[in-house]
Amino acid sequence: MTLGTYTDVFAGYLRRIGVTEPGAPSKEGLFALQRAHLERVPFENTEIQIGRPPGIDPLLSVRRLAAGRGGYCFHLNGAFAALLEELGYDVTRHLGGVYADPAARGVSGDHLTLTVRVDGATWFVDVGLGNGPLEPLPLREGSWTQTFGYSLERLAGAAGAEAGWTLRTDDGPFPVMNFRSAPAAMADFEAEHLRLSTADDSPFRQSFVMLRRGGRGVDRLMGRMLFRADAGGAVEPRELTTPEEFHAAMAEVFGRELDDLGPEDRAALWDRVDRAHRAWVASRADG
Repeated sequence: MTLGTYTDVFAGYLRRIGVTEPGAPSKEGLFALQRAHLERVPFENTEIQIGRPPGIDPLLSVRRLAAGRGGYCFHLNGAFAALLEELGYDVTRHLGGVYADPAARGVSGDHLTLTVRVDGATWFVDVGLGNGPLEPLPLREGSWTQTFGYSLERLAGAAGAEAGWTLRTDDGPFPVMNFRSAPAAMADFEAEHLRLSTADDSPFRQSFVMLRRGGRGVDRLMGRMLFRADAGGAVEPRELTTPEEFHAAMAEVFGRELDDLGPEDRAALWDRVDRAHRAWVASRADG
């Protein structure tokens, strides 16, 4: 199969991730698609920060990704699920929740994750965690190393009934993601998306973040601080001191096209990021 087989919207997405011939559904194809997406599409909240949060309709997300944007889990996994289904994969969406507490056992609904059945096996698939696995994991209990360490374990429900699964990772501020086994629909995420993209207490409103998972590690832009982590550990972060340096990092390190951001948008984004950074520095000095 070639790009000409697919509608323009999905062909644009495939071009963005550098896949010209995705082929028929297969384990190898699934692995290549996830890796290609993660290496080229950033996890980011730019539009939420400037007060223009995009919706989570999957086709809208596909168009945005094809145009060089990123997003967070509802956009990224929503678009990736739609692409996989267009290519003939058997995809299931699941309600998930990310946690800083390693003992957390709940499922808050603030994350969308996927499982995919292909070649007689079921795989955990997620391109919306930022620091998640570079390639799919088999949906079974076990541990794997993909630059960083990951594990899957069963998540028990009420009276010991199986509720789903827990993904654990040894990299990043959110070591746990729990998700339910039951299928979910995109409508199940609308209310939480509204809260995360508009509420003043949402972390996506409070702080700018951009992440890109590559084969050798993870790049993170947290406010004005640019971080790099790989198998050798975290590299000393670099502070971005000018708006030009900040916007260049968005484009060059993370591959985020900036043509949707006019001069006023860029100024507003830098002002918001700079004010948050100064408040963070002041809080560290007070502490």
